[in-house]
Amino acid sequence: MRVRRMAAITLAAAAATTAMAVPAAGAEDVLLPHPGPEGLVWVPERTGDGGVASGGAWDRLPTVLTVACEGGGSVAVSMDSQQERVADFSVDCPADGVGVGAVTMDPGVVKQGSFTIGVDASNDSIRWSLTVTQPE
Repeated sequence: MRVRRMAAITLAAAAATTAMAVPAAGAEDVLLPHPGPEGLVWVPERTGDGGVASGGAWDRLPTVLTVACEGGGSVAVSMDSQQERVADFSVDCPADGVGVGAVTMDPGVVKQGSFTIGVDASNDSIRWSLTVTQPE
């Protein structure tokens, strides 16, 4: 597999971010399903501010960060790879549905090894979920 040149992610992340709304999930429902074998991280549910630190990223595959939320307000999402900001976007969290945002980063943007993701919720009652995948 060829490694593409690293993209200028600051603008690309905003441009590549997708958003959509889906019907509201019940308290027992997961906002995002388990990502399967391509998944590096799955946070099935969290309320308020939070984040995750993980390892195992590979720089030769694209990386997809997806966040879903509900509860009225928004979440600001940031991702750092090897102490460099690689993604920064926000997702609207409707009171009557689920908002979903995602960013796809080209191979090489996320460096091999560890990464961190921060989620800053506009209020403590926002429920969110996230996945990080590296599809082959």
